[in-house]
Amino acid sequence: MADDELRWDALVHPDPAPAGHTALALAPDPSGGLPLVSWLGVASGAGDASSWAATAGPGASSLLPEQSRGWYVRPGLRGHRLCVAGGPAAGLDWSTAFHTTAVTVEGALLRVSATDEAAGLALSTEVESLPGGALRLRHTVTNTGDSPYIVDGLEVVVPLAEHLTEVLDFTGRWANERVPQRHALTDGLYLRENRHGKTGLDAATMVVAGTPGFGFEGGEVVGVHVAWSGNNVYRVERDGASPATAGGGELLLPGELVLGSGDSYSSPWVHVAASRDGLDGLAAAFHGYQRSLPAHPSGPRPVNLNVWEAVYFDHDLARLCELADIAASIGVERYVLDDGWFRRRRDDTAGLGDWYVDETVWPKGLAPLIDHVRGLGMAFGLWFEPEMVNPDSDLFREHPDWILAPRGRTPLQQRNQYVLDLSRPEVVDFLLESIDAVLSTYDISYVKWDHNRDLLEAGSAARSGAPAVHGQTLGFYRLLDELRARHPHVEWESCASGGGRVDLGVLERVQRVWTSDMTDARARQGIQRWTVQLAAPEYLGAHIASPESHQTGRAFPLDFRAATALFGHFGIEWDLTRTNASEREALAEWIEVYKAYRDLLHSGRVVRLDSPDPAVWTHGVVAADGRRALMAHVQMDESTSERPLHLRVPGLAPGRYRARWVRPVARIGVYPAADPVGPVGEAAVDAEVLSVQGLPIPRRAPHTVTLVALDPA
Repeated sequence: MADDELRWDALVHPDPAPAGHTALALAPDPSGGLPLVSWLGVASGAGDASSWAATAGPGASSLLPEQSRGWYVRPGLRGHRLCVAGGPAAGLDWSTAFHTTAVTVEGALLRVSATDEAAGLALSTEVESLPGGALRLRHTVTNTGDSPYIVDGLEVVVPLAEHLTEVLDFTGRWANERVPQRHALTDGLYLRENRHGKTGLDAATMVVAGTPGFGFEGGEVVGVHVAWSGNNVYRVERDGASPATAGGGELLLPGELVLGSGDSYSSPWVHVAASRDGLDGLAAAFHGYQRSLPAHPSGPRPVNLNVWEAVYFDHDLARLCELADIAASIGVERYVLDDGWFRRRRDDTAGLGDWYVDETVWPKGLAPLIDHVRGLGMAFGLWFEPEMVNPDSDLFREHPDWILAPRGRTPLQQRNQYVLDLSRPEVVDFLLESIDAVLSTYDISYVKWDHNRDLLEAGSAARSGAPAVHGQTLGFYRLLDELRARHPHVEWESCASGGGRVDLGVLERVQRVWTSDMTDARARQGIQRWTVQLAAPEYLGAHIASPESHQTGRAFPLDFRAATALFGHFGIEWDLTRTNASEREALAEWIEVYKAYRDLLHSGRVVRLDSPDPAVWTHGVVAADGRRALMAHVQMDESTSERPLHLRVPGLAPGRYRARWVRPVARIGVYPAADPVGPVGEAAVDAEVLSVQGLPIPRRAPHTVTLVALDPA
């Protein structure tokens, strides 16, 4: 090492690391390059930084892999410099050799500064310890040279311990989001690219590496999530000479990001959590962070009625008021008017972009409906799709160049619409004033923000058709952030063809996401079970829909539909004018159940149990202090045996607890009737027994949810 190069000691961050939190150990590179990550995992309070550094071995990785350090894997920074006088047109400074110039720690934030003077680049890497126990990391590259530098990719990677050899991520489609998939970790690059222009319905959501067979409750795992709402990339890689890494960043399209002299680009934050308690431990870390956010929903989550599946585009004041009357009578707290209220919006072929109330449908504006809803004691919400425009709209006729498109042609339509170019400030400003006018005119305290198509050939006329997804994503953030600042009393729901755009870039700004357009309760069980791997349950819109699903045509009992919706942000999406007295009575009872347990459901630790019976799913929420729990035994299908199944309850504080049914448990066929009080009657059961043995659950019919509440004896 040269005399003028930085000398620093190995460190662990955070230090001290609370037990159970994620931490990493950094050690100096002997050649003065970027720090080596000698360890990443769950902090236990034992082991100092020098010990981790000494045992790391020669294969210790960097947060930014470089070929100059002998790495033959995908580089962390990919880019090159444009023409200099007398040189090639492009391709200069494509390989970097950063040297560390500073390592500083200020509270929860660790920062590493580095330069490559030959390449004319500077690098800053930040590692922040978060509430909940996860870390987040990002790189910032600055062009210190005189000529433009094109950034093709900038990604964060973290090392994976050698015994983490199984990988899980997600795929999906419309109305079937976040379907888990697994494979063994092998040599080579596993790369998931999201090119939808937003977090897609088939998004990876996160990559998780763990010990073979890891599950909800057990196994050592590391999870990585890219907090970005545009194009993104996830990666898991191992070669014959290097240890495995996992990471990700933004997927940049050709020429999308060109740094002039002095310009900088920051990668999205990449969140990393480690757990020795399986997937539920990862979920707890992500949920803990979300619950620390300034935008996290405050107060009890109100019961929503969304009228979309009741009326679709058929807006009639009398019928909408009747729906409000019934909703208020059963305990609904917020009424949401969905798509169809603005000019010419009688179907999905016209009107997007013209955010003015349709005078032919609403001759007195929205005030008569809003006044009626507010008079019944409910809040009022309204639907927008700000980023979209129909060709049949005044906005498109006036500004056809305001859509995202490549040079020389118009991209394919989807759902009869194009995407507005939010990389252009004038487009954002127009939308800001249009939506602000509606929110300022009416008593609206909730907005459902939709996004019903992907971005195809997303170029900007302001850049001669060059790609603009990066700028589009920043424009979306700017528009939402400015509207939030102007209307701090409004809650925001993100919907994107259902369950698209579910990522921390959005969750840091909204109070709710629409989990999926699928409202079939059986299908929703799986979608919600896996969406909660990232998003805390209070964010997840979950509605009681019609007896016969509008998506699948399947029919399920009301109790099954309601108990499925109970474990998210509870609501109704059903034509209440078609309900009978007994259905309304049952809905009112379920609303009371939700109101009694929502504080627990939206603040506790989610538990999902690995059931020995594939026909039975079990899950629940245990209070943060471990003194209460609400558990669900979900009979998804007919079991193949008569063996009884026990419902275990992990995570309760030491002590004895009484378990009781939350709703009456019906007798099934010839099997003995359940005790009317609970699984073990009035008996008090020790927390350790509840965790290891659990509670006996009587035989249940398919498509039933049996709820058990536990409280101190």
